[in-house]
Amino acid sequence: MRVLVHIDDANTWREALAKRLPNAEIVTSEGDSDTPADYLAAWKPPAELLEKQTQLKGIVNLGAGVDALLNNPALPAGVPIVKLRDAGMGPLIADYVRFGVLYFQRGFDRYFAQQIDAHWQEYPLIDKADWPVGVLGLGAIGAHVAKALAADGFPVYGWSRSPKSLEGVTCHHGTDGLSHLLGKVQTLVTLLPNTVSTRGIINADTLSQLPEGASLINPGRGALIDEQALLDALGRDEGNNQPQGRLRGALLDAFTEEPLPDSNPLWLHPRVRITPHMAGPTPVRDAAGQVAELIKAMENGDPIDTVDPKAGY
Repeated sequence: MRVLVHIDDANTWREALAKRLPNAEIVTSEGDSDTPADYLAAWKPPAELLEKQTQLKGIVNLGAGVDALLNNPALPAGVPIVKLRDAGMGPLIADYVRFGVLYFQRGFDRYFAQQIDAHWQEYPLIDKADWPVGVLGLGAIGAHVAKALAADGFPVYGWSRSPKSLEGVTCHHGTDGLSHLLGKVQTLVTLLPNTVSTRGIINADTLSQLPEGASLINPGRGALIDEQALLDALGRDEGNNQPQGRLRGALLDAFTEEPLPDSNPLWLHPRVRITPHMAGPTPVRDAAGQVAELIKAMENGDPIDTVDPKAGY
């Protein structure tokens, strides 16, 4: 069995997989991408690599988001695709979201803005119990984040396309459920997959349904957000002779175009914090074991959850 690895730091992945698949030949795209492989373990493989691999039995997507792979014009038809489900990313993304929620709930955004003007002012403390958080997307990672926030003492409202049940989380689904959630939360977290039905789900309409002074955290997919609608909802500081919008601020980790272009106005907005898609890097140690088990299952013909290209996840 031959497994081809394509990802940054591919040699580290190769070594980790070799320990878990001792009878397999593990190669990297840097060393040998021409010889046909049985399985491809990859993150955003280029079209030219896929075009060379004509005998694949399966593809393991080395991350939670599969949109880049599904949109690749050279993706071979009919080859099963599996993706990592959490694989150690859940706790990392939960920590990122915790930081963002506390950043707004404890008023750190206001205190950091005051520092520029050497202004000393304390704001009343808002209890966690009075700071409801909404989590859009209740897959493996979204569910982990929602339960972590609930355990921290925040009222948590979750939303998914189909009905779900999570202990400690008030779950909603469907169009009416989304509207109900949006009207309640002080911070909205987006962890949905990038699909036809979710692209631009954070738009002028949905942002207008959030309470005045709400905040947004996006450690998920950049395509979920209409950036111009977000900028309009944020408005500008009065110092720029434009009124502040209804949205208090945003912490953004994913964007439609990455790296985020220098000219993008989000960089300069005083109430936006930007990170370079680092909220949930895939931990090799945790993920390699899952990748190995997925490959074994495909090789043995065992039942396995595969990506539905039509659904996008």
